[in-house]
Amino acid sequence: MSAADDKTTMSTWWQASPPSRLGATVRDRVEGLLRDRILMGDLRPGSRIDLDALSEELGTSRTPVREACLSLSYEGLVKVTPRSGITVIGVTADDTVENFTIMAVLSGVAAAWAAQRITPEELEVVKSASKDVVTAVDDGGDVATANWEFHRLINRACGSNRLRRLLRQTARTIPRRFFEVFPEQIPCSLAEHDDLVAALEGRDSHRARQIMESHFAASGKLLSTRIHSTDWEPATDILDFPV
Repeated sequence: MSAADDKTTMSTWWQASPPSRLGATVRDRVEGLLRDRILMGDLRPGSRIDLDALSEELGTSRTPVREACLSLSYEGLVKVTPRSGITVIGVTADDTVENFTIMAVLSGVAAAWAAQRITPEELEVVKSASKDVVTAVDDGGDVATANWEFHRLINRACGSNRLRRLLRQTARTIPRRFFEVFPEQIPCSLAEHDDLVAALEGRDSHRARQIMESHFAASGKLLSTRIHSTDWEPATDILDFPV
């Protein structure tokens, strides 16, 4: 494949990747891409972000890239200075464990409440979403988006708008294409999905919470080990998985 073909593929891919929310702008998508690369450790602390190079890579102008970096600076992921440019602050292995632990606790509560409050109609939709994840895996489809939808439906079934807002905020600290980097974790995740559906159907809030907390905690430990390691090559095509 030629360099031109590579550029076209990258440009088409990132524009077509599912947005983190309905009506996402170009800036939103660039922001999601950069956030994911930072949270996955592909953009290491101290590294510089070249606006021109990134704009060319994504086939967009400098403006949305610059605006995305400014937004990420408010999250403490990058530092923007007038003369020095944009420097990655990044995350440590401990930060990663902490982020996933918080997400695990919130998601665990959501799953427990969903087990208590989910309607028969909502349960059938969750079951269908779980099957969609399996289909995506078997057919080489978009596993990340199918997985996002499965978790979104469970969160919605918890019946608490306040908790869902907290989940959306915390989700910004979690990489969105985990399975792209750790495909070996997919079988384990699918098994946990089956167990979680069974817990919801059985109205077992304790079991649902336990499964969901373990689901995120284990992922956090795996990613923190990767970030701490110096024996891996940073990826350049981490996608965007909406939670």
